[in-house]
Amino acid sequence: MSEHSVPLERQKWMYETMVKIRHYEETMVQVYTEGKTPVFNIGAGTVPGEMHLASGQEPAAVGICAHLTPEDTVTAPHRPHHIAIAKGVHLDRMTAEIFGKVSGLGKGKGGHMHLFDPGVKFSCSGIVGAGIPQAAGAALACKMKKQNQVAVAFAGEGAANSGAFHEALNLAALWKLPLILVIEDNRYGISVPKEVSTAVKSNAVRGSAYDIPGYHVEENDPLEMYRVSEEAVDRARKGKGPCLIEIETYRLLGHFQGDPELYREKDEVAGLKEKDPIMRLRQHLLNQGVQSNVLDTMETRVRQAVDQAYDFARDSEYPDAEAALEDVFAPSIQ
Repeated sequence: MSEHSVPLERQKWMYETMVKIRHYEETMVQVYTEGKTPVFNIGAGTVPGEMHLASGQEPAAVGICAHLTPEDTVTAPHRPHHIAIAKGVHLDRMTAEIFGKVSGLGKGKGGHMHLFDPGVKFSCSGIVGAGIPQAAGAALACKMKKQNQVAVAFAGEGAANSGAFHEALNLAALWKLPLILVIEDNRYGISVPKEVSTAVKSNAVRGSAYDIPGYHVEENDPLEMYRVSEEAVDRARKGKGPCLIEIETYRLLGHFQGDPELYREKDEVAGLKEKDPIMRLRQHLLNQGVQSNVLDTMETRVRQAVDQAYDFARDSEYPDAEAALEDVFAPSIQ
């Protein structure tokens, strides 16, 4: 764990939020299988569609969201729950949206990969790299309106090989936009290892191609992610332009729920569990004198909030036939 100074209250917030994310994802593992066949989780079930969970990737989200306000824009990829929770997306309505319920953020029409909460300026897209240009557009709006806000785009390491990554970084650097691009290097693009798909060991070096800073965070370290993000956000707010952050992170689950993970060795997953960032941060807090009962209370509080969100989603109504078509078609242009 990084030795760089991070305010204790921020460390406690990060720990509490990481526990919240983990409990949310672990609960979804169970809920998602309801009503589905065991192989590849086929069938509508309680939660329809594919499901991509982020257990293990919590540090990437909390490290930078600790520096953001509801007025800062964040875009996420198809694995979005950890980022949404860290950004402060309404948990009950987010869960209802994933369940396809009318009380959801998008009235049940967007689902797990298309969450949108304008109250905290959060959105996500199921298409690889699609959120990067959107965040660049938000950063451009901030600059044109002379607002002291930033935009953050999250993407996987595979998205760093897409055109959207390079096009957005080029314009952001050219126009000195307050854009921060966070690459979550979880080692696999679906089932393809990074070393056979990407020519550089760290995508952080790609920042030099656009004359912007590139930061690399090792070992899924939430405190180092906090320190690097503090510098990046401060730089963007001061009008010094964009930057790129890549964090070495680990997904403890497959690319999607039901993924047989034939491309991963069992001992690899076991080794990642031994590096659990939540347990490492908990021990770090204990070493600083935080009492275990304080941490236990925090854990209980967030687990209750997550359980309440799932109860809210279960108790909500599905849209009827008429409601299902509301807000789907654009009004006619007169």
